[in-house]
Amino acid sequence: MTPAVEGAAMNDKIPPARFIDGPSNPLAVITRDGGGPGLFWLGGYASDMRGTKAEAIDDFADDNGLAYTRFDYSGHGESGGDFEEGTIRSWAEDAAFVLEHETQGPQILIGSSMGGWVACLLNEWMPEKIAGMVMVNPAPDFASELTPHQMTVEQWETIQRDGRIEVPGDYGFVMVYTKKLFDEGAKTRVLDKPLKVECPVRILSGMEDDVVPTEHVLRMIRHMEGEDICLTLIKHGDHRLSKPSEIALLLDTIGAMTG
Repeated sequence: MTPAVEGAAMNDKIPPARFIDGPSNPLAVITRDGGGPGLFWLGGYASDMRGTKAEAIDDFADDNGLAYTRFDYSGHGESGGDFEEGTIRSWAEDAAFVLEHETQGPQILIGSSMGGWVACLLNEWMPEKIAGMVMVNPAPDFASELTPHQMTVEQWETIQRDGRIEVPGDYGFVMVYTKKLFDEGAKTRVLDKPLKVECPVRILSGMEDDVVPTEHVLRMIRHMEGEDICLTLIKHGDHRLSKPSEIALLLDTIGAMTG
């Protein structure tokens, strides 16, 4: 799965990251004080907390007096650790640690791509901390159901033989995948059982997303058991969903949930 590689549009109003001792590595965290429910950002695979959508949410939180927490998983962005040692479970454990220790009260999880998978795991582990979920092109179980099938036979054989592979991505970015990611990801699936959710769920899916097809998002929804689950399809939306109109839709979706 190739992530949305987003430029870090630095905002002078945002303080520098603080570093906390996470479960296995120092984690870079940025928090904004405010009211609740707070907003909690969950980024995608190999992305960081200073991308376009994450920055836009910070402006939204500032304008609306909402608490906002974001962080980098181990091996991502400014956090410590070796990216290639990471797995979905270890990154979700990072998220659970930050959610537990850096937020007050229930939070609205905002998960982009892999962040949607992490959000599902947090919903399973600590539902009492979750007031709602907003997902952007969520990619649960991508390590077993998406990425392996999007690779060539030669690429998959390279991973099995060498334990890793580098795949050229967008904007000159080189994506690294490891055998450990896929092996451990297959043990951390969420679509092999019902996904029970007791909070509102809002999902945005780009119909031109060639990384997480809308059919995969629909499969996730069919696994969800809840009373308030809504999907919005963006006809010409791609995996990033970072056009101004798409970000405006994301912020409107968050706003309706916090309202």
